[in-house]
Amino acid sequence: MLFEAFAAVLSGALSGFVLGLIGGGGSVLATPLLLYFVGVASPHIALGTGALAVSLNAFANLAGHARKGHVLWRCAIVFSAFGMAGAFLGSTLGKLIDGDMLLFLFGLAMVAVGLSMLRPRRLQPGERPAITRKSCVRAAGMAVLTGAASGFFGIGGGFLIVPALILATGMATINAVGSSLMAVGVFGLTTAINYAASDLIDWVVAAEFLAGGLLGGLVGLGLASRLSANKDALNRVFAAVVFIVATYVLYRAGSTLFTR
Repeated sequence: MLFEAFAAVLSGALSGFVLGLIGGGGSVLATPLLLYFVGVASPHIALGTGALAVSLNAFANLAGHARKGHVLWRCAIVFSAFGMAGAFLGSTLGKLIDGDMLLFLFGLAMVAVGLSMLRPRRLQPGERPAITRKSCVRAAGMAVLTGAASGFFGIGGGFLIVPALILATGMATINAVGSSLMAVGVFGLTTAINYAASDLIDWVVAAEFLAGGLLGGLVGLGLASRLSANKDALNRVFAAVVFIVATYVLYRAGSTLFTR
């Protein structure tokens, strides 16, 4: 029991650290860490527990970005509101999928996350675009799709939300990163509530993971400004880690799934 608590706090710290350091992607490590390091028995419980911890971590990080003026609230609210429906549908479907199949698909999603991290990110503030009704409609449509993916895989989905916001509105990347955290929080909370309704959350592990995540996020945010010139290098290192973990997830889930 003591090791499980230590492992949960350490896993949360690692996930939060990555989120604070490079502005996304850290939540994708939550499910593999909860399953294979902490020892959560069920893939569905790992997904529900991770979604809750990631959601609360995202809201904590949102406050920091809001203080710096990075959040474009109108788009963030529209994206979050419409994405809730997608997150609910996605998480409902995820609960119906066989656990090993869901993990295998999750491994493929991790590969997509790793590939997205290899793209250079320009974080200069730039000019804020005018948010028009047309851009909000585009954002709403993309929100439903990204929310569904986020709910299905039980992850924050920041790697999907950031490019979706940029494509829909033309906002600068730093504003997309800040604004995406509201959607990450809302999508994760919607997923967690859906999983909680089916008793698929380990509340104690979620609290331990969250405690570690808040601490790791503070350290990551503090280090981010010092290493801002090396963000692309950090993204590549993180992508390599994600590919390694994805390979392991695909192997574990695939070996069980295809040898039944």
